[in-house]
Amino acid sequence: MDRIESFKINHLTLESGLYVSRRDQKDGVVLTTFDLRITAPNREPVIDIPALHTIEHLCATYLRNSAQKDDVVYFGPMGCRTGCYLVMFGYLKSDDVYDLVIDMCDFVCDFEGDIPGATAIECGNFSEQNLNMAKYYISRYKKDLQTYKRFEYK
Repeated sequence: MDRIESFKINHLTLESGLYVSRRDQKDGVVLTTFDLRITAPNREPVIDIPALHTIEHLCATYLRNSAQKDDVVYFGPMGCRTGCYLVMFGYLKSDDVYDLVIDMCDFVCDFEGDIPGATAIECGNFSEQNLNMAKYYISRYKKDLQTYKRFEYK
């Protein structure tokens, strides 16, 4: 079997950042997958599950209600729990979504109230949420993006 692209990235040097993970094209439609790497793999603790679950709910809600909502295909957590994937229509670069991601971070950091979609009817594990830790991780991530603007895999 072919080795998938994400396994070709050296996770020992990968830092928090906003990276183009891959681009896929079929029948004239281009999808760009972004790696929103929130923590440094294998060097920092992974994001705890309740916080990552809250990040997923809040970020997906924000993105699906943003001005670019028609371009959003998917937002969800990485299995390794060091970040999330954002899939969007178009041949995009990290610079193209930087402001959207920063605004998304602000939404999470400023959020108060009930987590969208966190009821038994709407979610398969609705009670496992942690807003305070989600804010912690996302505020760190936003600061990293604003400080280092890491857009290229090393």
